[in-house]
Amino acid sequence: MAVDLPGRWPLIGHSAALLRDPLRLLSSLSAHGEVVRLRLGPLPVYVVTTPELALRVLAGEADKFDKGIVFDKMRPLFGNGLATSNGEFNQRQRRLVLPAFHRERVARHTEQTITRLAGELADSWRPGQRVAVDRRMQDLVLGIAGRTLFSAELGTEVLAEIQRCIPVLLENVLVRAFSPRWVERLPIPGNRRFDRAAARLREVIPEAVLAARAEGADRGDLLSVLVRATDEQTGESMTDEQVHDEVITILTTGAETTAVALSWFWHELGRHPEIERRFHAEVDEVLGGRPPTFADLSELVYTQRIVNEVLRRSPPLILMRRTREPVELGGIRVPAGTEVAVSQHTLHQDPRWFPDPGRFDPDRWAPERAAALPRGAYLPFGAGARFCPGHLLAQAEITAVAATVGARWRLVPVPGKPVYAKVKATAQPNQLPMTVLPRHG
Repeated sequence: MAVDLPGRWPLIGHSAALLRDPLRLLSSLSAHGEVVRLRLGPLPVYVVTTPELALRVLAGEADKFDKGIVFDKMRPLFGNGLATSNGEFNQRQRRLVLPAFHRERVARHTEQTITRLAGELADSWRPGQRVAVDRRMQDLVLGIAGRTLFSAELGTEVLAEIQRCIPVLLENVLVRAFSPRWVERLPIPGNRRFDRAAARLREVIPEAVLAARAEGADRGDLLSVLVRATDEQTGESMTDEQVHDEVITILTTGAETTAVALSWFWHELGRHPEIERRFHAEVDEVLGGRPPTFADLSELVYTQRIVNEVLRRSPPLILMRRTREPVELGGIRVPAGTEVAVSQHTLHQDPRWFPDPGRFDPDRWAPERAAALPRGAYLPFGAGARFCPGHLLAQAEITAVAATVGARWRLVPVPGKPVYAKVKATAQPNQLPMTVLPRHG
């Protein structure tokens, strides 16, 4: 039998504990067994806690699972994009979306947009300036997302609305995902802000889609690829509504993960002088004072280890699935229609795979140590047929921004300002004030 997680409350199950301190709850699960049953209200959810079972759910037997209840709750926001769709439709959309993240396009975005906007941010800072790094990283990443998605001619108004609306959605998405449906209908400020932001995006993005469709040309942005994409197997292309849903999905899932990772990157460097020293030495050696190219990123070996460690420490919290047929997990027979979850946070904090998991240690990603990890222990971008198609762009963006800013500045923690993880859509810093100090001259 599955092990029932202690601490269940009448009527609401473990929902209150999950919303109050999700990191603590998820970190505790592996100590209870390979398959742990918790309850969201009256709904049972089976959480698998081993790499082998995680891979079976996400990859090996993925055809036996659909997206789960969290994705059902998010469908009014995401529509039927890759994050929420199922079955053959999901696979067709994936074939249509993947060319937007082809390696050559990622290289072009890195050199023409990411390093340029990161350089403009670095140019705007002054020695001794105190900066809210978490907010600046969010603004930067949303600006990059807007410029890679929309050409300058189409995207001015859309970009402004993205930078205004997306933070509002991300602020409230976790409560929406794990709360009963009646909570969504309460006339409280958070609900009203969420609904207004979602409605506004559903107004402005279709306008850009129509303009891109009418233009017909490939302007080098992701939207051009999406409106022009044709499925080689069926000859079909996406409708305007489907393009809209994929744009929303890219904005809300990719931008949040990348901005949070960059925030924690600077926080950890500020806490670990020796890691910071090695990072700066590598950036100086590889770049020699020039902006990074896409080819340079593979040479920033230690920087990428830092990125991997950041992604281990601050991944998406949980992936929900629903069984399409009866399945066996860890010797437990799980009926069709049952909610099953894989928590990257649970896996990434398990001391069996990551000794002393609370310690920030980029060298755990040295080749010989990383090779000893079991497959499925590290899943920052998911696995299997639903592996995040934007993973290459996200990793390139984090590395390129870090190298561009780090070539010029040190970001030093502000004394007396405690920083801890606050869970919204992901585990992000509650605050991150840092002082900007020049590295040279």
